[in-house]
Amino acid sequence: MSLQVQVTWSRQAFSLAVDLTLPSEGVTAIFGRSGCGKTSLLRVIAGLDRIPNAHVALNGECWQGRDFVPLHRRRIGLVFQEASLLAHLSVRDNLLYGYHRTPPSRRRLRLEQVSDMLGLSSLLHRSVDQLSGGQQQRVALGRALLSHPQLMLLDEPLAALDSQTKAEIMPFLSRLANESGVPMLLVTHSALEVEQLADHVLFMENGRVRSVEPLQAALSRPDSPLFLDRGPASILLGSMGDVDQHQRRQFVSGPVTLWLPSHASRTTETQRLRIAARDVSIALVRLEQVSVQNQLPASIAAIHSYEDHVLLTLQLHDGQTLLAEISHYAHQTLELTVGMSVVALVKSIALLR
Repeated sequence: MSLQVQVTWSRQAFSLAVDLTLPSEGVTAIFGRSGCGKTSLLRVIAGLDRIPNAHVALNGECWQGRDFVPLHRRRIGLVFQEASLLAHLSVRDNLLYGYHRTPPSRRRLRLEQVSDMLGLSSLLHRSVDQLSGGQQQRVALGRALLSHPQLMLLDEPLAALDSQTKAEIMPFLSRLANESGVPMLLVTHSALEVEQLADHVLFMENGRVRSVEPLQAALSRPDSPLFLDRGPASILLGSMGDVDQHQRRQFVSGPVTLWLPSHASRTTETQRLRIAARDVSIALVRLEQVSVQNQLPASIAAIHSYEDHVLLTLQLHDGQTLLAEISHYAHQTLELTVGMSVVALVKSIALLR
């Protein structure tokens, strides 16, 4: 099960040269700076641009090679920066636009399921011009999904939204990725979107593919391009619990438990918790009579120099990786070495920054 793409294409001062195989399951983020070729690659996969001698195949079905399969026959769900909804139709009718054009034998999802995933159930009878930008984009996602595609292609679907609206729509997009069962390619230059949504990351630069990696691998190395804007961070997979009598919400990942402030939201069964490396401190033993509630036993898997600090790669008891950024002084004073057992300290309030 895979998506194969081979293309060499030049125009003016830009060239795209790609030969890769991508997993056709989960979410693969295509990440890179503006102008690196992300959208050009997506257009080739979609069939929007017909490039001579290109090869595109999904799970053995050839979309471009000796013959060319046009976009409407590739069963692809496309979502761009702008929602581009049909203004004369209601939310319900926009959602069902592709559904009615799909043979019943290919239909896998119902309107009710998709409306629930995207929080649209109460909006079905509204006109689309009565919706906010984030709501319109959720309708565009639902419309694409209800066309029952083999593959979803999302070209920076959050780029036109303000920061608050992005934060509001992200949980819906995460739920869509987790529950729809449809593989997705997500073009983005936002490391936060990659961290919260992707299972794999395709790094692009100057029309070339630098690497394709599982998300956890991409977050485990100090030179990851995902760290350029916001610094090193880890993503832990787990589930949110209820709020206890002390107004704390539990985050559980196997044998690992962290406490978060009560206003941490619970949106899907499996959630991702971002922990910035600068918010992780190190102790040699568990501390008593200290305000830090999250104290996680770990072992040091690797030690790297990072800018003017030291970056520790820690392995937790459930096998997940946690990064800690400390000073050279702390590294030397604690005499930290690879293989050493330590305790990672994480303030609860830092987990919601």
